[in-house]
Amino acid sequence: MTVKLNHTIVSARDHKQSARFLSEILGLEPPFLLGPFAAVTVGDELTLDFMEADGEITSQHYAFLVSESEFDAIFSRIRERGLSYWADPFKSQRGQINSWDDGRGVYFEDPNGHLLEILTRPYGSKGTSAEHPHPLVAETLEPKKARSGAESKPRAVRDAS
Repeated sequence: MTVKLNHTIVSARDHKQSARFLSEILGLEPPFLLGPFAAVTVGDELTLDFMEADGEITSQHYAFLVSESEFDAIFSRIRERGLSYWADPFKSQRGQINSWDDGRGVYFEDPNGHLLEILTRPYGSKGTSAEHPHPLVAETLEPKKARSGAESKPRAVRDAS
């Protein structure tokens, strides 16, 4: 069996309003109610299940991979609603989009302060060959192996030998 994420719960002050916001801004089917949840279907089988929460809501990050035409439509809705948007997750590049991995990406907030992102290429997908590589392109983490001899030396020491 292939493991797939089926759903995740998203905390919200008003679960119906928050689910409607997401479905409308992304151009998805309207949410459906399932017990205490307002669920938004994203992709084939994944749902984001909005649930009302009391007190402070901890901001989460949700990124959505979209086509170029979907990006244009979503970005248009972001601007039509007068939402603030940023090119980076630290919100230091307000009013800009990024071109990491030679695609496009933008960050914006939902009514609960969750940071939403749309992007047209998975980050790191073009590695360092991209004209605009993602700033966090890094090595792949390999499983730990028992080390002995030369392999037990730090990488910088091994590479210098």
